[in-house]
Order: sequence, then structure tokens, then C-alpha cells
Amino acid sequence: MTMEADGEHADIGVVGAGAWGTALAAMLASDGRDVLLWAREKELVETINRDHGNSLYLPDIPLPKTITATSDLGMMAACSTLLIVTPAQHMRAVLNELPETEADHVLCSKGIEAETQKFMVDVAAETVGGNDIAVLSGPTFAHEVARAQPTAVTLACSSEDQWQRLSPAIARPFFRPYYTADIVGAEIGGAVKNVLAIACGVVDGLGLGQNARASLISRGFAEMTRFGLACGAQAETLSGLSGLGDLVLTCSSTSSRNFSLGMGLGKGQSAAELMTDRRTVAEGASTAPVLQRFARGKGVDMPIVDAVCAVLEGGCSAAEMVGMLLARPLRAE
Repeated sequence: MTMEADGEHADIGVVGAGAWGTALAAMLASDGRDVLLWAREKELVETINRDHGNSLYLPDIPLPKTITATSDLGMMAACSTLLIVTPAQHMRAVLNELPETEADHVLCSKGIEAETQKFMVDVAAETVGGNDIAVLSGPTFAHEVARAQPTAVTLACSSEDQWQRLSPAIARPFFRPYYTADIVGAEIGGAVKNVLAIACGVVDGLGLGQNARASLISRGFAEMTRFGLACGAQAETLSGLSGLGDLVLTCSSTSSRNFSLGMGLGKGQSAAELMTDRRTVAEGASTAPVLQRFARGKGVDMPIVDAVCAVLEGGCSAAEMVGMLLARPLRAE
């Protein structure tokens, strides 16, 4: 029996062994449960199975021995629950490769598909449409989840029956999901906050202070809410864990890849320079121009998103971006 075959009896699978996927696998296996973890890189699979760690994406975190890594997506057919944690721009390709299964598909990636301007749930509906689809989103840094630090998330389900199936499968003493039926709202919060985190990183990189960052978070939340409501999301979802909660976390820490990208821009580096040779993905950089087009198509004003796009495209400097926002006409809040 090969190392990859040992997880054939796992009831839950995680597709994607980046930092977040590996952290979710560690959380799910924390009670001794068998978890199957898929990675495309065979070398990474061998490392995880041999060393019980992922030094490439989640260093210094020991992984439970009940996690089995595989590079064979076909093995996921035996799982009744699949957490899909591939980068947003690769979601469609990976879902197309998955074997036919009756498993619940829980989407854990945050973003909007650039080519089609579609949310991840729409991509999933077009590829695995016969399956029940859920979205897991919220304020979650991978290293904290992997270390079993208290975390609460939104679990948006397509039905209460799905919630009854998934909540006991995913919940752990330190990992608490909250139910909503608003799948679109959960997706929007996760996608928009990544772009706003880049803007907050710019403010930090420029050394503009806490007042400026707090103002940007608040006004960014207003943009998120306008866009979300225009897309049919519920205000309660946007002000919850997957919206405001994730926004505050991602816009306040260098542990955020998007915030770190913005900080580099604020310090004068170019987007191309900052994104070269990055192992981890700052989803906000891909999402920003798509979100801009999406919002304009719906007639939604998102000036912070516009400003981030201008900096990423090299149309203005970080300092000019801030000046552009401060020069906007005075208006009611």
C-alpha cells in the first residue's frame, strides 16, 4: 500500500494544501478523525505524509497523524464532505477534475472568477451542480486555526438539512460555525474584504496612522454593504462574521497577505515586484479589477476599490491614491 492510499477510509476531504487548506485539515483532524488532504505537488504530498508537517505553506505547525495527503483527486470520491480550498482563479479547473460524488461541497476560497465575473458558488453550480453547495467564510488566519485558537465562522448552507449534516462534521470545541442561508452574502464579504485590506495596507505603509485606517475600514464596509445589497445579500450577513468580522481582521494585521501587499505598495514597491515569486496568493489583487467592473455594471459606487485598482495597475502612486480619496466631494455619511 502506498502512502497515498492510507486515507481511503476518510469521511472528510480537503482539496488544496496551501496554508488555509492545511489548517482546515489540522482542525478537522484535531479530534482523531481521518482527513484526506489533496495537493497537486507530489513532493508536498510525500513531505506531509512523512514529516506530518507542511513546511512549504504552514511551517512550524505539527499536523495530526490522521491526516493523509494525496495527489490523486479520485480518492476524494469516498468522502461525504469535501472542503474546496483552491485559489479562486483555479477553482473551476479543480472542480472539473473532481470525480462524480454525492458529497457536500464546502467552498472555502474567497474571490470572484476573473474571466466570468462569477462568485465561487456560481462556478461550483456550473461544475458540480448536482451536489449541495455551502460556503465557509469568516475571520480566519490559518496559523491560528491550525494551533486550535478560538475561531468563529459563517457556514452558509443551501438548506437547513445541509446545515444539520455539516455543522457537526465541521465544528470543534475551538472552531464554531454559525448558520446562514445567505450564501451570496457570505461570498461577497470574503471577496470584497481582500481588496479593502490592500487599501488598509497602503495606509499603513505610508505611515498615515490608526485614525486613517479606522476610517478606511468604516468607509470600506459601506462600500461592501452597498455592493452586497445590490447583489441580493442580506445586511445581517454583511455585518456578521463573514463580512465585517473578516474585514476587521484582514485590514488590521500583517498576517494578512492582502494587507502585506498593500503595505509594500505604500512603501513604494510596485505590484509586479511584490507579487513575483510569491508562494501564497493575495486574492485581492485578482479580485479588484473584476469587482470594479462588477460594481460599475450594477451602478454601485466603490471609490476605495477604484483607488486600489489604480495603484495595482500603476496608474497612480500609493500617496496619490490617498489624495484622490481625500479630495472626494464632501457628503453625508
